[in-house]
Amino acid sequence: MAGDPDEWEAWLDRHGATLVLLARQRVASRADAEDVVQEAFVRFWRSRQRANDPTAYLYTCVQHCALNWQRSRERRSRREEVAARPEAEAEDSLTGPLGQEERREAIEAVLRSLPEPQREVLVMKVWGGLSFPQIAEAAQISVNTAASRYRYALAKLRERLAEEPTP
Repeated sequence: MAGDPDEWEAWLDRHGATLVLLARQRVASRADAEDVVQEAFVRFWRSRQRANDPTAYLYTCVQHCALNWQRSRERRSRREEVAARPEAEAEDSLTGPLGQEERREAIEAVLRSLPEPQREVLVMKVWGGLSFPQIAEAAQISVNTAASRYRYALAKLRERLAEEPTP
């Protein structure tokens, strides 16, 4: 991944969805997660030469950008609450095809119920295909801690999905 645009495009095709999923753990919508990934990639690209492991470094950039995005949203919400008049908000409850969408939402809900450190390791390992050393570098933890968070997350995920009623 030295700098060839075609090589980067193929790499992003392979990892892009996982990076969005990782960002999605902190932000409210898929569109926001895509914005976070785009911002992270721009930041990563500017300093990619300093990275020992570009893949782990990009995941780290996504985590940091998502955290910054989340903090920014929280500050904005607090400012808006102070300035806003109480008004009723109507939500559009129309959604796409159910079945698959409901299952995806159920899995995302179970993921959100996991402790954040476990959830992030699980996303990087399962959807990102990162190794434990790469996860350790991205999360700035030891390899053993990455492995144990992964095991705990899997156990909780299995337990909670087993509790979910099947239609």
